Amino acid sequence: AQRNLALKIIEDGLIYFLDDDNVVHPGLWSEILKMNSNHYYSFDQLRHPKENKILKGDTIKIHYHGKLSDGTTFDSSEGRQPLEFEVGSGMVIPGFDLGVMDMVVGDKKSIFIPFAEAYGPKNEEMVIEFPKNQFPPEMAPEVGMHLEMSNAEGHRIPVVIVEVKEETVVLDANHALAGKDLHFDLELVEIAAASPLIVMP
Repeated sequence: AQRNLALKIIEDGLIYFLDDDNVVHPGLWSEILKMNSNHYYSFDQLRHPKENKILKGDTIKIHYHGKLSDGTTFDSSEGRQPLEFEVGSGMVIPGFDLGVMDMVVGDKKSIFIPFAEAYGPKNEEMVIEFPKNQFPPEMAPEVGMHLEMSNAEGHRIPVVIVEVKEETVVLDANHALAGKDLHFDLELVEIAAASPLIVMP
């Protein structure tokens, strides 16, 4: 009897075949050429039953707790909806993308992300001194105050005051986490959408 098959290409070159009885068969490209079926259908989130892991291109939902090396929490999804993003699309920092790979739903793990794979090193050229007399008269600059500046092209740049001197104010335009190693506790909630299936004609 002719079988209807769904195909899922995995990055290691393996393909998984799902037949009418929902049996999954791992195979290689050469095996496709030997098949004599003209009907192929796609099935959502096709995975090998023993390897239901995150793949590049999956949209996932994940809870996270981000901490600095001293244990300080800088962000967390606790009390909020889990973070949803497409793995490998550049929506999150590189180290986070790599850290979730191969997780399965229900997995909990802790990952370490060096600053080079997070927000990069701190750029000292983005720390500038700004004359106090150019601030509005009613503004009293204070360390930790967040402001916005405009560059020559008119783009707004967020800055934070890191030092107040007698005649100037030191502004830092680096990302708040630049130069910092990050630690995340993760819990995978859902693989919301699997990578697109290739459907053979």
